[in-house]
Amino acid sequence: MVAEKPSVGRDIARVIGCGTGGDGCLIGDKYIVTWAVGHLVSLAEPDEMDEKYKKWSFRTLPILPEEIPLKVLPKTKAQFNTVKKLMNDRETDSLICATDAGREGELIFRYIYEMAGCKKPFQRLWISSMTDEAIQEGFRDIRPGADYNGLYASARCRSKADWLVGMNASRAFTLKYDTLLSVGRVQTPTLAILVKRRKEIEQFKPEGFCTVTADFGDYKGIYFHEKLEPDTHIKEKADAEKIAGEVKGKTGEVIQAETLRKHELPPQLYDLTSLQRDANRLLGFTADKTLKVAQSLYETHKALTYPRTDSRYLPPDMIPRVVQTMKLLPESYQKYVPGALPNGKLPVSKRTIDETKVTDHHAIIPTAKRANPAKFSEDEKQLYDMVARRMLAAFYPACDYDATKVITQVGEHTFRTTGKAIVVNGWHDVPPLENPPRKKKSAKGEEENEVVLPPLKEGDTRTVKGAAVKEDMTKPPMLHTDASLLTAMETAGKDLDDEELAKQMKGSGIGTPATRAAIIERLLYVGYAQRRGKALQATDKGVMLIDLMPKEIASPELTGRWELALHEITDGKQDEGRFMEGIRRMSAFLVDYARNNTAPVQFPEDPKRKGTRKTGSGNVVLAGSICPVCGKGQLTENSKAFGCTERGCHCTVWKDCLVRGGGPEITGKLMSLLLEKKQLQGSTGILILKDGRILFYPNGSSQPSVNRSLIYQK
Repeated sequence: MVAEKPSVGRDIARVIGCGTGGDGCLIGDKYIVTWAVGHLVSLAEPDEMDEKYKKWSFRTLPILPEEIPLKVLPKTKAQFNTVKKLMNDRETDSLICATDAGREGELIFRYIYEMAGCKKPFQRLWISSMTDEAIQEGFRDIRPGADYNGLYASARCRSKADWLVGMNASRAFTLKYDTLLSVGRVQTPTLAILVKRRKEIEQFKPEGFCTVTADFGDYKGIYFHEKLEPDTHIKEKADAEKIAGEVKGKTGEVIQAETLRKHELPPQLYDLTSLQRDANRLLGFTADKTLKVAQSLYETHKALTYPRTDSRYLPPDMIPRVVQTMKLLPESYQKYVPGALPNGKLPVSKRTIDETKVTDHHAIIPTAKRANPAKFSEDEKQLYDMVARRMLAAFYPACDYDATKVITQVGEHTFRTTGKAIVVNGWHDVPPLENPPRKKKSAKGEEENEVVLPPLKEGDTRTVKGAAVKEDMTKPPMLHTDASLLTAMETAGKDLDDEELAKQMKGSGIGTPATRAAIIERLLYVGYAQRRGKALQATDKGVMLIDLMPKEIASPELTGRWELALHEITDGKQDEGRFMEGIRRMSAFLVDYARNNTAPVQFPEDPKRKGTRKTGSGNVVLAGSICPVCGKGQLTENSKAFGCTERGCHCTVWKDCLVRGGGPEITGKLMSLLLEKKQLQGSTGILILKDGRILFYPNGSSQPSVNRSLIYQK
């Protein structure tokens, strides 16, 4: 059995009785459980396929191999060899794929299976939470691996498409503009959303306007006119003051007073994207942080169901489990449970329970396991609190209220008043957080906030006691936040002129819930976007890149079409070959577009790469660096690691080699300092370069949590 991570493998092994430790595995009477460490196998780099690709050149573009070979990732080669040996062992008669139940998890297992040359039959374990009960249930419902061939086909196409577009476009535009440029099938249209918003803000021209509010004694009204746009905005202050003067002291008559009973339905359960949006809005979490915290609650604490889901619904067979979950929630939530379980039964509606809208996984809810928030970190407590409250609120009754609209005529001028009176509070009895933030003023302005109004009917009269003129300015669009960018990515394509295409793309958008956070972080890492507090803004470099890109790669339309096609490949509704042929054509088109582009553009120097130069392979050399292993070559940097320019030297320092030990990711600047100083004290601990090894001592520890050779053994 192959799990995706060691922690998951250990949990499964414990449940099925595999308690004897082995080399990279756990052994039981019936099963042996081993694991990947994320991806053990990936698609090979171009220069690993053919030496001619080592030097970046337009002569070797486009790169369109019929098949892209797989390679074993160097940093986890030892674990791959362990898994391969166990897969092909004579005593192993069949396999179980127990990687994460989703597209990427399927790819991880299948690539390992293929690279290991294994031909043995395998089954698929598909679970939505890491509780013992869920694992046991997964084994009872285990299915043949062939049932997920469509999912693997989709994952394989996604992997190859990203490789073809990324490798060709990034090389072509880097060569053309002599600066390292990253172009991607998904990241580029996401960047285009940020660039569009930045331009909208920069091109926005504020305009002044006034509003007039009349005081009728026991209520107020705002002036409106059907010919105005918006209907309350008066462009000239003199006109506003004239209206105020004409109504002050006059008698107004109510010409319309209507009250409608309205129902505000409870919120739906969370999928990953909606959870990320709310966590950003309410807690200030980035999308990436939300995913990591949710993953910890799922894997480590077994307190949440699988978080990487795009469904907000539950299947009918989950009803008893939801009831059990509510009853097992921590004590602080028990006061809300009766409202979600009237007469001890769960209210069922298509808004929460709908098997047809459950995709690979159901909505995110707490597990039927008694959680102890005292063991959670502060971030985990807050996110668990949000999910628990959302589950309860989703099964509460609607909020019923009376919405009143009153129009008062004063001479030839009309004033509008809106009011709201709660009849049944319903799901609002469950606040979204333990200490919800204060509500901001309505976007309509204070004058049009919905308030409780006195009883009014047509024909009632009031004297205008005063009329106030307020000056204001139109405001530009807001910068995107993680929350609004996630929404824009999720709904990309909805504004397309082609209505049929817009309808088809509903639910596809840019990326997937599991990948959108990583896309945002990637834009920040390569310098195309920056954070300003909670806001995200395209940088000058990002704007320049999008201005150079053909609209095909920067448009959410094409990306949405691709995501839709991948969904259809999963469902067996589209041929892989047809999809990949379209990707090949696009890759070739991007190379030609870059080669023939005559736009005179000088990109700003990347501060992350200041003091570096490019090598023929597209890597950069750290200025003044001497290899700490051979002492002859210089260290080069690429997106994943540092290596030596000297032929035959196998010095390799992976950028994330300290992360698992609690240390920082190694940047070019940090590597340069370490080469110079040999020892650095940071906020998380001490970093030492000594005798061909890199060591990291966490604060307060006398033992290194990382002690790794700089020499990569092939």
